[in-house]
Amino acid sequence: MAEYKLLLPSMGEGVMEATIITWLFNEGDNVKEDDSVVEIATDKVDSDVPTPVSGKIVKILKQKDEVAKVGEPIAILEIEGEGTASEEEVSSETTTAAAPDTETLKTIEEPLKTAATSTTEFSGDLYLSPLVKSIAQQENISEAELKSIKGSGLEGRITKEDILGYVSNRGNQPAPQAAPAPTAVTPQPAVSAPAATVPVSAGDEIIPMDRMRKIIAENMVKAKQIAPHVTSFIETDVTNVVKWRNKNKAIFEKREGEKLTFMPIFVKAVVKAIQDFPMINVSVSGENIIKKKNINIGMATALPDGNLIVPVIKNADQLSLSGLAKAINDLAYRARNKKLRPEDTQGATYTISNVGSFGNLMGTPIIPQPQVAILAIGAIVKKPAVLETKDGDVIAIRNLMFMSHSYDHRVVDGSLGGMMLKHVHDYLENWDLNTEI
Repeated sequence: MAEYKLLLPSMGEGVMEATIITWLFNEGDNVKEDDSVVEIATDKVDSDVPTPVSGKIVKILKQKDEVAKVGEPIAILEIEGEGTASEEEVSSETTTAAAPDTETLKTIEEPLKTAATSTTEFSGDLYLSPLVKSIAQQENISEAELKSIKGSGLEGRITKEDILGYVSNRGNQPAPQAAPAPTAVTPQPAVSAPAATVPVSAGDEIIPMDRMRKIIAENMVKAKQIAPHVTSFIETDVTNVVKWRNKNKAIFEKREGEKLTFMPIFVKAVVKAIQDFPMINVSVSGENIIKKKNINIGMATALPDGNLIVPVIKNADQLSLSGLAKAINDLAYRARNKKLRPEDTQGATYTISNVGSFGNLMGTPIIPQPQVAILAIGAIVKKPAVLETKDGDVIAIRNLMFMSHSYDHRVVDGSLGGMMLKHVHDYLENWDLNTEI
């Protein structure tokens, strides 16, 4: 018999560790290939880890609530064969088949070789991935310079794109100032709002935040601190959209076995508006604007426990209405049933929040970092409205809806934020009743 080390798998860019929630099997239990053996939690999503081999769990290395790094062994299995194996060795054939091209390997390996002979050291309070550290060492970037780079990764970490962007603009960057020599004067702390002390009265219930609520709270505060928010509003006549959906929802459900909601239509209109105004599909990295090639739409989704998660429709501009409907239904179902994978919540370049699903007319959504804009969709309500006809103005019952567009005023001015919202409005108001699904 051989020992097999089950490693914590990679869970997408920027995710470096995960917390063990619960083991689904005990030591001594037999597991089959692809069985989910442990539930883990990252700062983005909860997910299961399957085993790529069949065998018996002989040792659990990471217990509940312990944190494991990506690539770190979390359990030892006894499998057929001799010696000791790990996930990389067992899956070497698959890895070889999916190996990156030579140019990519060269790009990664050359800095690493240089880093091996470099003597540049960085303090432990500055988190750098091995690749970023190797680039910094190769380019002789000092720690003071690194601290001046605004990271776009998880928790402000510096990504490869951040440091390469810094290198390409290095000649135009002001030299970082050396820290002054320490003096006897005690430095003043940064100004920040003190934590409120809330009195607790008899009968009050104290409810500790769960892990996800803590993450949401931290991210929301950080988002408001980073981006100066401005919100524009518009009221849209979506009568044609309502008529079109009413005509097609039964046909779509019979053909595809799935519900046809309004969300695919909203996403389609947003994607077309982003294509009209691509500078809304950007992120800010220090003094650089990163214009995103892909259009990945985040979809704010309320969970049964009251928390919020934002699964991402990748390459939404490449999907038909039918494809969008299927992707949205799939992500919403898996979000509410804790079936999302870490990569399902990463890479959004623009987000939509449907506050109308709660009966709200409008909202002022907070922009998820590092995006620069978010759209809130309000409830569709029948109202009397003035219509212009060839015979004069008339009052008719129409389906109206408010939309709220929050944008980062550092890089999105009122003209861009407002015009983009107006284009979404126009696409919805002029929705073609003959659009195919």
